[in-house]
Amino acid sequence: MDTDRITVVIITRDRREQLLRTLAHMTALPDAAPIILADNGSSDGTADAVAAAFPTVQLIRSRSNLGAVARNIAVARARTPYVAFCDDDTTWQPGALTRAADLLDEYPSLGSVTGRCLVAPDLHEDPITPEMRDSPIPGPAWLPGPALLGVMAGLSAFRVSAFDQVGGFSERLWFGGEEELLALDLAAHGWWMCWIEDMIIHHAPSRRRDSTERRRLGIRNTLWTLWLRRPASSAARRSAAVLRSAPADRTTAGAVLDTLRGLPWVLREREVVPLHIEAGLILLEESQRNSRARRYVG
Repeated sequence: MDTDRITVVIITRDRREQLLRTLAHMTALPDAAPIILADNGSSDGTADAVAAAFPTVQLIRSRSNLGAVARNIAVARARTPYVAFCDDDTTWQPGALTRAADLLDEYPSLGSVTGRCLVAPDLHEDPITPEMRDSPIPGPAWLPGPALLGVMAGLSAFRVSAFDQVGGFSERLWFGGEEELLALDLAAHGWWMCWIEDMIIHHAPSRRRDSTERRRLGIRNTLWTLWLRRPASSAARRSAAVLRSAPADRTTAGAVLDTLRGLPWVLREREVVPLHIEAGLILLEESQRNSRARRYVG
């Protein structure tokens, strides 16, 4: 077990049975680590079931759905230098937690490592994988994998000091594409992120999800992140590309209205990324245009 270096952080809501399967897997790993679970106000008995079946899991019971911010609360309770985020429908495979901790030990300028996602039941590669494997972002020679300017939370481990430095996940964004802003802020503070081929995480997408609501939040948060961190010309160009790629329906219209309602605080809190990061983001635009993982459907 790897108890001194890395803690697993899981957030969940109303997915009791799948979560219990995930916890059974994560607690049985040869490199199992302490687990902190934040229950986002589940109404299906999730918290009580976890307390009964997995007494070693540190349980945080929230009365409401805090979204991704629940991860911040869990990280604050971790007593290890690193945390691995695990969703209730993802399972880190044997050796992956140790691999993450070893890399973060070895490279002190590395803020986060993201693993290779295989999707159940046939374990095909997640569509986001080619973007990460073939990332055009230039990085230093010491970097152990392709440099990234974006991460997937449930596939990633973080250095807690880096995560804390940028304030964790934004309360404004709540949930849905919340990693984009976090990753840009890590890069702006000088932290490197990379993808690791042999750090394997399986994903069994839950059927208990509101894909339409996810789409609304994803579009809104992507647009907010663009205007929070990109130069105006890039933000306008990418906003247009996002909206062109989304269905012309009420959900997209709702996302646009939400985005416009948030513009006052977005403009107040706007901090454009350094030029070298903007240059990297421009390099990513072609692969993002062609990505199956970035189609706004549902």
